[in-house]
Amino acid sequence: MKLQKNYKFWFCTGSQDLYGDECLKNVAEHSRIIVEQLNKSGVLPFEVVLKPTLITNEVIRKTFNEANIDEECAGVIVWCHTFSPAKSWILGLQEYRKPLLHLHTQFNEEIPYDTIDMDFMNENQSAHGDREWGHMVTRMGIERKVVVGHWTSKEVQEKIASWMRTAIGIVESSHVRVMRVADNMRNVAVTEGDKVEAQLKFGWEVDAYPVNEIAEAVAAVSESDTNALVDEYYDKYEILLEGRDADEFKKHVAVQAQIEIGFERFLEEKNYQAIVTHFGDLGALKQLPGLAIQRLMEKGYGFGAEGDWKVAAMVRVMKLMTAGMKDAKGTSMLEDYTYNLVPGKEGILQAHMLEICPTIADGPISIKCQPLSMGDREDPARLVFTAKEGTGIATSLIDLGDRFRLLINTVECKKTEKPMPKLPVATAFWTPQPNLTVGAEAWILAGGAHHTAFTYDLTAEQMGDWAAAMGIEAVYIDNNTNIRDFKKDLMLGNVVFGK
Repeated sequence: MKLQKNYKFWFCTGSQDLYGDECLKNVAEHSRIIVEQLNKSGVLPFEVVLKPTLITNEVIRKTFNEANIDEECAGVIVWCHTFSPAKSWILGLQEYRKPLLHLHTQFNEEIPYDTIDMDFMNENQSAHGDREWGHMVTRMGIERKVVVGHWTSKEVQEKIASWMRTAIGIVESSHVRVMRVADNMRNVAVTEGDKVEAQLKFGWEVDAYPVNEIAEAVAAVSESDTNALVDEYYDKYEILLEGRDADEFKKHVAVQAQIEIGFERFLEEKNYQAIVTHFGDLGALKQLPGLAIQRLMEKGYGFGAEGDWKVAAMVRVMKLMTAGMKDAKGTSMLEDYTYNLVPGKEGILQAHMLEICPTIADGPISIKCQPLSMGDREDPARLVFTAKEGTGIATSLIDLGDRFRLLINTVECKKTEKPMPKLPVATAFWTPQPNLTVGAEAWILAGGAHHTAFTYDLTAEQMGDWAAAMGIEAVYIDNNTNIRDFKKDLMLGNVVFGK
């Protein structure tokens, strides 16, 4: 998927006029070189734009307000080359509303031992200026990312690149609109949540539509358009008839093609980027949307099953954060189904009835058409595959009644020991870090849901930074987790974030 805007990040250097014009000239030149080399590095996913050196209250405030209104500006990177009196930044920082990164670096990598004098010391004092600036931002309680190291370091550049993707998730979150087709599954706790608070915290708009309103959009899709998409399916995927009549099978596939086209047109017309469905309320739809939803997720739409709008929005945010990423391995909604508890082979089988995004697929993708007991409709067609191996993160955004919590579990995806020929759905299999026993216990203690927004392409740090920017609690489960300390972290979270 492509982002709607050509996002850029502003590079703002702090200084003052205490040391004269020559010093300021050097500061500007050093900043220009840094920005030029960062853009040439090939590491950063977005362009860095150099802004004039900030030395006065008026200029700083004007620059930050310009960043606020520039729709292509996704964040600001600040570096205080020399001493920059931080009180000059107060009004600008108070009015700034976008992601902020503090790059604690300096132009030279090594102290020039043979030539260093007081002129050099006065000009190259980010160890002084950045700490002054950092003190003020901390005192103001402003959330920001701090990256420390020389600007030529690949590690530093990769940290900046990682934050840029988090910043996209922060900025784009306020543009996420979720369409609920009917309501969530009755009597299920985790699919509920405070939609007003979600809009206050994350900027999400979550709206419900009668199922037959979208069913009418599906029915309006022409036969020719439907057939053209069916032909695309047959060219792209393996067709597994498994004894079914070929013509009858194709009619079932055509229903999903019609749903895909109708849903996408309706979403575009109403300006929604995520959708939830519920098998208990399908109205005039002939099948539970399966293949259709899988294809929409592949195009970048968020999805949540059984009306789980929090997962749908999170999948959309994570797909935006990974947009354009080279060699991306995929992002999808997943659900915990069943365990393998054999010692040394522990893991959780992940799947859903139908709706898993094919971006996470490894190897061939097939179309199957199988009966589905839930939904009381004709047999739905779906894409079937197994997921890639590798490290990923499973996230669960939960509503605790008085606040939101983002649970982030690093997991190790692997292949199942044996094939599952009778299971007609897409699957993933993973072992949570640090192991299944501790990981599952910690997940349950934290109140994690059975639905997750999963990705191979983001890190726990990135999602934790997103949560921090949103002002919500982030809870991590990884190789450092032990239950005694985890319980203490949850109690501390209750104190800090509870109302």
